[in-house]
Amino acid sequence: MSNLEIEPSYQPPVDQLLRLGEPKYGAFMDYGALGLTQEHVPELIRMVADHKLHNAPGESEWVWAPVHAWRMLGEFRAGAAVGPLLDLLRRIDDFDDDWIGEDVPMVLGQIGRAALEPVTAYLANANHKEWARVAAAHALAEIGRQQPELRDECVTRLSAQLEQFEEQTARLNAFLVSPLLDLEARESLPLMERAFKADCVDESVCGDYEDAEIEFGLKAAREHPRRPNSLTELSDRLRALDKENIFERALLDLPPLPSTTQFPLVKPPKTGRNDPCPCGSGRKFKKCCGQ
Repeated sequence: MSNLEIEPSYQPPVDQLLRLGEPKYGAFMDYGALGLTQEHVPELIRMVADHKLHNAPGESEWVWAPVHAWRMLGEFRAGAAVGPLLDLLRRIDDFDDDWIGEDVPMVLGQIGRAALEPVTAYLANANHKEWARVAAAHALAEIGRQQPELRDECVTRLSAQLEQFEEQTARLNAFLVSPLLDLEARESLPLMERAFKADCVDESVCGDYEDAEIEFGLKAAREHPRRPNSLTELSDRLRALDKENIFERALLDLPPLPSTTQFPLVKPPKTGRNDPCPCGSGRKFKKCCGQ
């Protein structure tokens, strides 16, 4: 008997989440008609931590049940769920689980104050892997965004972590700068400037310090050219390929193909939560061609 034939043991009304299927990515649905209440929080937490559901086949409806469960826990602002939700962050690095990377920080933002200290501790722990810590930084930004009374505290905590920029990767530092920009943390600009000047921030993530100055209205436009980074290098390679295409087709007396910027948008293929990208890279779709 296959795993798909063995219904997981969840009692009504929580069992309804097993049959809801794929939710909208980044858009939370209205769960009000399901009859779930605060008394179901322990069962929802059990579903969130159920690794059999997380690892179910991509075509099954059950693989989406933890997503619905953590979204419900966010609606309930369930402080008891913070620890189990943080435990999920390791799946971002270990399994390329981009749903956790995108959704869980928003849910922790809904929970608010009860998540503040655990999320800060998780971010500060260098034993956690990089993308998990990036998600924790994103969660602090979400707490500050969704709970305006906690904005200053979130800025202070993100800034305290950025103070360690010399001991951290440039990518992690960039994902600390990014939420500070989102929270309009002008008070952190001197710290950002030090991190950028020390060449400790990946400028492909959110630009350079001059971009930050422009975003905060301290400059109207750029005064200096950007240094090369992974994004500008990719752009240069694409432009070079366009020029090569024009040159080669001219030699063959053929009209040039449309520029890469002129191709129409194509709807991405339908992929399951645990399915690899159809291009064959082995990575998850939303972290490969889905970007």
